[in-house]
Amino acid sequence: MTAPLHFYFDFISPYGYFASLRIESIARRHGRAVEWHAMLLGVSVLKVMGLKPLLDTPLKGLYTEHDVLRHAREHGITMARAPRDAVMNPLPCARAFAWVRRHHPAQAAAVAHAIYGAYWGEGKDLSTPDALRALALPGGLSADALADAAAGDEAAALLRADVEASLQAGVFGSPTVVVDGELFWGVDKLDQLERWLTRGGW
Repeated sequence: MTAPLHFYFDFISPYGYFASLRIESIARRHGRAVEWHAMLLGVSVLKVMGLKPLLDTPLKGLYTEHDVLRHAREHGITMARAPRDAVMNPLPCARAFAWVRRHHPAQAAAVAHAIYGAYWGEGKDLSTPDALRALALPGGLSADALADAAAGDEAAALLRADVEASLQAGVFGSPTVVVDGELFWGVDKLDQLERWLTRGGW
């Protein structure tokens, strides 16, 4: 069976949001599945790499803000949240997702879309577990259960394991796709990823 595309993302990443809207269609065109993995830029970028947040980096921050809005306009993506808006604490969302990935794997993609859509598309603040209670989730999954899980020790442990696994896989940014041992970082690499899949590598 053909190996899946491993899609790594952080909910606070606008580029991760953009890629999340495309990754499944890319996979389908090439007969692949997608496995979704939460990672934390606060760990990979700030702690491991020792870098500043992208928007706080001189010159590059201004470019990034412009680029995010330009990309959204080009692709007709609705964004109620602006790049310079206050960044939420990503832990509740990431912990909730890690819990879903363990206990309801068939719903993982739908939950990721629900969180991304609420945060970036609708501009909602999801910085606390209780904020997750208002999410519109796929059938059979309770938003209250998700919020309760996000506040628990199990979800925190699951996320820590997932973040460590992402670092071991060499992932440092959002979005990143790993397939057939190859790592593609950035929404601008999705076209190259598709060429790789079409040609079977090079």
